[in-house]
Amino acid sequence: MTTAALDVPVRARRPRLRGALASVRTWVGILLTALVTAIAFLGPFLSPHGENDIVGAPYSDSAPGALLGTDYLGQDVWSRLLAGGNWVVVTAVLATLLGMVLGVAAGLVAGYARGWVDEVVMRVCDVVLAFPQIVLVLVLLSVAGPERWLVVVVVGVSHAPRVARLTRGMTTGLATREFVQSAEALGEKRSRILFAELLPNMTAPLLAELGLRLTYSVGLVASIGFLGFASDPSAADWGLMINENRLALAVQPWAILAPVLAIAVLALGTNLIADGIARSAAGADLSKGASS
Repeated sequence: MTTAALDVPVRARRPRLRGALASVRTWVGILLTALVTAIAFLGPFLSPHGENDIVGAPYSDSAPGALLGTDYLGQDVWSRLLAGGNWVVVTAVLATLLGMVLGVAAGLVAGYARGWVDEVVMRVCDVVLAFPQIVLVLVLLSVAGPERWLVVVVVGVSHAPRVARLTRGMTTGLATREFVQSAEALGEKRSRILFAELLPNMTAPLLAELGLRLTYSVGLVASIGFLGFASDPSAADWGLMINENRLALAVQPWAILAPVLAIAVLALGTNLIADGIARSAAGADLSKGASS
């Protein structure tokens, strides 16, 4: 395999990532995501009360030590907000990573193998894509129960077909490039061609897709809690907090607005990161096309 054949795609990839990190949009997304993530992980150690402690009358805005008032049971909204992000963040991240791993692996194999393998993988993806994500997730959870590991698996599997289609499209385009043909001519193993030659040249689009999938995961996991499918109904959960206090929006708005804002900021941050990477990748492609 010639050095030139390998250097061209690898060098074309690096400016995209550097350009994404140089973008104000990406850094704003990173800061917002880091802020909410810090709240989710450090919040339980900083909360003034326990997540289930009764500190005042229901829907009170003058309970002692309750910065954002109390909820429908008289629990401190601020303390429950600090304690309730772990479920959303951790579950969303794990589900996103699982979906990316499954989707990338399936897309690489389908796009490189072609033929009947490609046909089978894509048809399975089409069947899964025929069901709206939230419907598929709720049906499976209602049958098997809202265990945390099952939420991760179900949400991750629901992401995999979309990632697989993206990866498969990029793989079919890269498989005809000279650096892949050179690796094949030298008798490289297929696994090495897939993960050492093809995959590194999809970094920017896949990172953008990772951010997008994480945004959807946040919304899905919060929706699961809102609809009452949290694994522990007594524990603080941002989605569950919205459901528990939704009837008192006019009486005690912070009981609902606080978790809504936390979810919205997290989703906005991950979306800005994905958008920044996607814009950087698109700009690098345009500049490369103009110079060629």
